[in-house]
Amino acid sequence: MTRLHDLFNDVGQSPWIDNIRRDWLDDGTLARLVDEGVRGVTSNPSIFAKAFATSSAYDARVAELSSEDPEWVFEHLAVQDVRDACDALGALHEASRDDFATGRRRYLDGFVSLEVSPRLAHDAPATIDAARRLATAVGRANVMIKIPATLAGLEAIPVVLADGINVNVTLIFSIERYRAVMDAWASGLELAAERGRDLGSIASVASFFVSRLDVAVDQLLEPSDPRRGTVAVAQVAQAYAAYLEVVGGTRVQALLRRGAQVQRPLWASTSTKNPAYDELLYVDSIAANETVNTMPDATLAAALARGSFAASVLGDPDRTAAALGTLDGLAPTVDLAAVTQRLEDEGVAAFIASYDELLETVSEKLRRRV
Repeated sequence: MTRLHDLFNDVGQSPWIDNIRRDWLDDGTLARLVDEGVRGVTSNPSIFAKAFATSSAYDARVAELSSEDPEWVFEHLAVQDVRDACDALGALHEASRDDFATGRRRYLDGFVSLEVSPRLAHDAPATIDAARRLATAVGRANVMIKIPATLAGLEAIPVVLADGINVNVTLIFSIERYRAVMDAWASGLELAAERGRDLGSIASVASFFVSRLDVAVDQLLEPSDPRRGTVAVAQVAQAYAAYLEVVGGTRVQALLRRGAQVQRPLWASTSTKNPAYDELLYVDSIAANETVNTMPDATLAAALARGSFAASVLGDPDRTAAALGTLDGLAPTVDLAAVTQRLEDEGVAAFIASYDELLETVSEKLRRRV
């Protein structure tokens, strides 16, 4: 047993890895990580861009394809990666079905996320079409389609969930937007119920981005301000309180009685960006039941080596109250609404830039093929 197993068994948080690579699928690295306690995989355009640029594992596959369209080629290869990763997590996913069926857990686990093109972030109909296409192409019960929590994304989420497609809602930066995401999730399940779908087969997580908030807020605070490096964890505490409130409310309780899974909060962007902060700041301090933490490679390795989840702010009422107090009095120095909206805009722009970089890398591989 590892610390990651302890995190899940003792705390109730699922450790996922925020990376996917063809060589990991081929050489057994992902299978080993699952044995060590990893319970899910997330991907995004930046991850695929790095994998394609730094690995030769895709070259032979590119050479086998007849298409000259880099976007089609990328999607084809990404679907293969995600399908194979779903298979690597298949036994874990099936075991989680037993936990759910017996009431030990209120959710399924063992998912792999694939994101719709970030170019569609402000186009709800195109997002819906892309989600349907990708889910069908992967063809696995444990695939999750990532949809950004933009205003257009909020329109798409209920439609996609009502189709019975698992959804990972990404790029959430504010409490207000998180509440809107939970509302969209509930609307989607209500639509699914009206259509006679099995609610227990529809999974969702809400990906709340963490470390980037401290990066942005720290720039607005004086170097000696004790709140530096604390606002992100405080907002996570606020988000988790919102989750508990909503899940305990009559609307969600009605869905749970009809067999639905809960929509777990997923803590994303959990590597520290400031080297002065402990590398497990956004792991140890935000462990909580019915949550997910998706970690990049180095953060996951550190959690395996020395994770100490008893230090979680979310596991102690006094620590939670102290963290929430951090948010009081931030204005007018820090306008959280403005900061989080800017982070959303920058997040979408960064993923589009990574996607464009990715397609250029694929184009270069196609040119070398001839």
